Amino acid sequence: MSRSSPELSVAEVSRRTLRRVALSQREALTETARLALTSRICLHLSDLLGAMGPALLGFCWPYRGEPDLRDWVRHWLAGAPGRSAALPVVLDREKPLAFRIWTPGMALVADRHGIPHPPHGEAVTPDVVLVPLNAFDARGYRLGYGGGYFDRTLAAIAPLAVGVGIELGRTESVHPQAHDRPMDWIVTEAGAFRCR
Repeated sequence: MSRSSPELSVAEVSRRTLRRVALSQREALTETARLALTSRICLHLSDLLGAMGPALLGFCWPYRGEPDLRDWVRHWLAGAPGRSAALPVVLDREKPLAFRIWTPGMALVADRHGIPHPPHGEAVTPDVVLVPLNAFDARGYRLGYGGGYFDRTLAAIAPLAVGVGIELGRTESVHPQAHDRPMDWIVTEAGAFRCR
């Protein structure tokens, strides 16, 4: 006797399609194009974070063609005393991410997806978290990779959330679900946008 899978809603099918298309377009970019886009994103991040003035910044190691913010974070750390940066760590697949302090050059270990993170350290709470975007809309809702990690994390620690992505991921709506948490700001190569 075969078990049939439950039917997906139209919104869920749309979300999966948006995620797949955004990822494939981003991963198809040449390295030269990706570097140029990231450079413009970093200029806008510098302006925005300069106005926000966080002491502890959460960011993500680049994955699947995401903008690589590591050099920008190194520069941001060196820009003023008392600044710290942290990377997310998955401790439990059903719980919020933990953030651990990251310093340039420190030894990291890879998680099950191959994403490096600090192997040890106390959990810290960033003032601002730079959240990667696959697809996103003007209201600040985003599509990540479908695991819900950032939605759980933003609900638990409530930092200022700055979504960082490339304009080719912008869409009219990502069809947000009830548990989805919108970004406070979106930063792309086109600028920094306060979300409605």
